[in-house]
Amino acid sequence: MLEFVLERYNYWIVIILMMTGLYIVFSRGNLVKKLVGLNLFQTSVFIFYITLGKVAGGTAPILIGGHGGGHGEDQGGAHGEGVQNGGSYGSDAAHANDLASPVDGAQDAEPAAHGDGAGATYEAAADHGNDAGHAAANAAHGAAEVLYSNPLPHVLILTAIVVGVATTAVGLSLAVRIREAYGTVEEDELDAMDYEAEFGVPEPEGARS
Repeated sequence: MLEFVLERYNYWIVIILMMTGLYIVFSRGNLVKKLVGLNLFQTSVFIFYITLGKVAGGTAPILIGGHGGGHGEDQGGAHGEGVQNGGSYGSDAAHANDLASPVDGAQDAEPAAHGDGAGATYEAAADHGNDAGHAAANAAHGAAEVLYSNPLPHVLILTAIVVGVATTAVGLSLAVRIREAYGTVEEDELDAMDYEAEFGVPEPEGARS
């Protein structure tokens, strides 16, 4: 039982704050105290929504390193095409050697060797591009396995905090204006003054009980 309570301590904090704020709103006649109770109730709602968005072990939803895969693939593809071109060049040179005369074949041996060297160079470059592409893919796969928290409740609560501060400011300004007009912010005294102003007689004792 104790473990169940401790594992969900954030929800108990929400319940305590919410019930405390609700009790202050209903039990206190002072308008400023009612505003304090409303703010406690509002804070409990904020904590509740933020709690729902938080994931245990999660981090902020920020993606890192999104360009490595495309660069590796482009590089590997380009080098792969180079291998095909180099191989074709070497094959054409060898075929030309077969068709030529012995003298011509000796003269064309160097271009054939050049074609083979180009093919080998392109093969090494292709291996480099493939390695880069695999490394980028592994990095992207590792990033996909990262556990993120839900940012939507935090965004909503950020807006709600601004609205709550503005609402509290309006409530306090009304309390100040009522204090200037009636000389008090106690709800019972305000009701008695309104009753006397409307009917011309003091409000009877226990009329609102």
